[in-house]
Amino acid sequence: MSQEKSWKEISIAGVCSKSSLGFMTGDWKTYMPVRDLEKCTLCLTCVMFCPEGAIKWQPDKSQIWFDMNFCKGCGICANECPTKAITMKMEKE
Repeated sequence: MSQEKSWKEISIAGVCSKSSLGFMTGDWKTYMPVRDLEKCTLCLTCVMFCPEGAIKWQPDKSQIWFDMNFCKGCGICANECPTKAITMKMEKE
């Protein structure tokens, strides 16, 4: 019986056997989103545009948070933010 491969072991252009929810793919990123709480209006545009669902909305607490286990650092959230409350920083900064 073969052991299941991680996403890093799948060959280039290979097809993964399960959705991205099955793999923590956040280590793909070079950049990471940083939210300025003073500028953020909680409009949820970033939540709607995140292609990975890595930005979580907690309505009971009226807050959002970034799940860095799945964020790939694409910057779509920063690009779409109407108040420019999200900036992309190098992960090591």
